[in-house]
Amino acid sequence: MNLIKFEMSAIDRIYSNKLGISFFWKKKERNTLSKVQLVFRDIGFLLTLNELKDFSDACILAKQSQCCDDCNHDQHCRSLLLRTPSDKIDLALNKEELDQVQELINGTIFRIELEDWVKNVGLN
Repeated sequence: MNLIKFEMSAIDRIYSNKLGISFFWKKKERNTLSKVQLVFRDIGFLLTLNELKDFSDACILAKQSQCCDDCNHDQHCRSLLLRTPSDKIDLALNKEELDQVQELINGTIFRIELEDWVKNVGLN
């Protein structure tokens, strides 16, 4: 339990859902070029905001490429291939997981852009 508290105190959570979490590491000072840690399904990505946006676009493309619309097993079959910001890594997901990944990414983008907007409005 203390280990979990220690680890959670080392991060600034941005967004989470039932599949994963996104956060900034507290040890680094944040700026517009800061990278976001995005973790889901035992995989972690350290991404810029632009990479998150590209990842979100990849989710849309993966949804459009579904070849099993009439399948009764679409929630359990990991037949959707999601390209990641890493050129050498693609993920096999089911429809529900893809929806959750996209929500995690889009929620993260929204919160980062909202925080930046609020900070910039305060400067004006």
